Amino acid sequence: MKPFRIALTLAILAPLAAWSSEPVLERELARLAEMSGGTMGIAAVHIESGRSAWVNPDMAFPMASTYKVPIAVQLLHMVDNGQLSLEDRIEIGMEDYSPGSGAIAKLFDDPGLSVSVLNLLEIMLLISDNTATDRLLDTVGGGEAVTERMTALGVEGVRVDRPTIRLIGDWLGVEHMPSAAGKRWDDYMELVEDMPEVDREAAALAFDRDPRDTSTPRGMAQLLQQIWSGDALSESSSALLIDIMERCETGLNRLKGNLPEGTVVAHKTGTIGRTTNDVGIFTLPGEAGHVIVVAFVKESEVEVPDRERAIADAARAAHDYFLFTAEKPAR
Repeated sequence: MKPFRIALTLAILAPLAAWSSEPVLERELARLAEMSGGTMGIAAVHIESGRSAWVNPDMAFPMASTYKVPIAVQLLHMVDNGQLSLEDRIEIGMEDYSPGSGAIAKLFDDPGLSVSVLNLLEIMLLISDNTATDRLLDTVGGGEAVTERMTALGVEGVRVDRPTIRLIGDWLGVEHMPSAAGKRWDDYMELVEDMPEVDREAAALAFDRDPRDTSTPRGMAQLLQQIWSGDALSESSSALLIDIMERCETGLNRLKGNLPEGTVVAHKTGTIGRTTNDVGIFTLPGEAGHVIVVAFVKESEVEVPDRERAIADAARAAHDYFLFTAEKPAR
């Protein structure tokens, strides 16, 4: 995203208080939510007009890796305030490895990395690298600092509590995650192989219902709008964050999955256990504006591709509705 796009949006942006409900779209989204195989929360907001549709808007859902968006906001807020620089380098050792890491894990044959804040931010959001996430979360003051930043922005219902290594451990039911150098995903999985099935199921159930690291669809939509408008960050930091999210490499079958080819989507995915998510902003053709879509699925009993299809269809429903209804439909 180019910086001038934020300035243009600011002039025509509907304030949060002006969001109004679109019952026709809500009924369609509720129908599509049944395809998720679990409980689905959806926010669909046309940024410029404030027209919106909601499914379970104030229910808490596990964010999984979508919680990397509020972490990024706290990080860039610190950059804006001069507390950090994107050029600062962060040391990463083997003991910092977190399961679910791609780019950094490939480099661990030569321990002793020093990576810039900008590089860590990019791989956290582009490929959802968990080692990058945990090092950045520690750098910005932990989950408490991120949640405090959400509160300061007036964003309700978004909380960050744990690093990914602890979050994954709780999902697996592992009370003490190892931190010894050289650990890899297989080493973590060995810890649960001897656990009784009933204990694994209990851990997964408890994880689904844990209030930590959760968001409501409304809260995430509020955060995304503030990122887009420049209210959450400086213009340059907003532009950087949206540019990175537009280059996200995960979740091709989620928000992007059923949109017209070439649609620009700035988004972040999240997946763990029975949770499958995607949150972002896409651009409608011509001068039709921009749409926030938050799609959270929890406690699903179907396979991930089926959950992704529900997300993709919800995004397409929002796309077509806001594209072809320039005027607010009569009640």
